[in-house]
Amino acid sequence: MKGINQIKNAKGFTLIELMIVVAIIGILAAIALPAYQQYTKKARFAEVVLAASNVKTSIDTCFQTRGAGVLTNCSTAALVGADLTGAANGTHVSKVEIDASTAAITATGAASVDGKTYILTPSAANGTLTWAQTGDCVAAGLC
Repeated sequence: MKGINQIKNAKGFTLIELMIVVAIIGILAAIALPAYQQYTKKARFAEVVLAASNVKTSIDTCFQTRGAGVLTNCSTAALVGADLTGAANGTHVSKVEIDASTAAITATGAASVDGKTYILTPSAANGTLTWAQTGDCVAAGLC
């Protein structure tokens, strides 16, 4: 009799309970991994946005001090005084360019952010600049 009571009092997990726990952990990992990868890519892309923002500040300053209300007076790196090579020195930034006709800033990400672009396009109104944000980073949810 003593042997039967010991078996009934045995505590522990059954195989099915362990399999259910492993399945739940697998499902959670399958959901969390893509979200984590998107999060890290978005964090890397912040470097591209920052590179464009630095050039944007230079264009804003040029427009206010030397632009005399004309955007084309600040549409090249030489006129703005911006160092485009320095702006693109980031690990996740491939290049930063200024369009000579519109003064739009295009920052292109490196392969680590799938080469997505971040474009800031200025428009002059009442002596100030307003900026429109476009690029394929918007659809990708990176910016």
